[in-house]
Amino acid sequence: MKTRWYQEPMAWLVFFLPFSAVVAGITTFIIANTDPDDLVVGDYYKKGKAINLEFGKVKQAEKLGIRFGLRFKDNELVIKPTGIEKKFPVLNVNFYHPTLAEHDFSLILTPDGNGFFRSQLENDVRGKWKITITPFENHWKIQNTISLPQSEFIDIYPKPNEAN
Repeated sequence: MKTRWYQEPMAWLVFFLPFSAVVAGITTFIIANTDPDDLVVGDYYKKGKAINLEFGKVKQAEKLGIRFGLRFKDNELVIKPTGIEKKFPVLNVNFYHPTLAEHDFSLILTPDGNGFFRSQLENDVRGKWKITITPFENHWKIQNTISLPQSEFIDIYPKPNEAN
């Protein structure tokens, strides 16, 4: 007695393998297009020119001897100037997550009576972060990679190799 093709197990195996490859390909295509990588830069030339400008700002901070102490404990950020005795009216502080751009945030801080810059953050910030500190005029820049939280003050100072 002859069996029909759809009653043969080998026929289903022959159809299943290419069908599963098509489904996997479509799934991969959907994932690649709905969750793009934030770390990819479109115009490398412009990015390279911007990096060279950033190196100049880091070297300027190094030349001026600008240093800070940073502490982040119980969701309170405290930054105290430890380098030169110059007063800063405003500091721009940017936090960049290494892989998730939606977690990046910026703060504009003014000094308190002791000359410390303080901010109480609503979100719990933990893990590795790249932090940049610039003045209002944006003529120097300090950029370091830090791990949070920090219960003691850590030194934040210009590191030319981290200017990108």
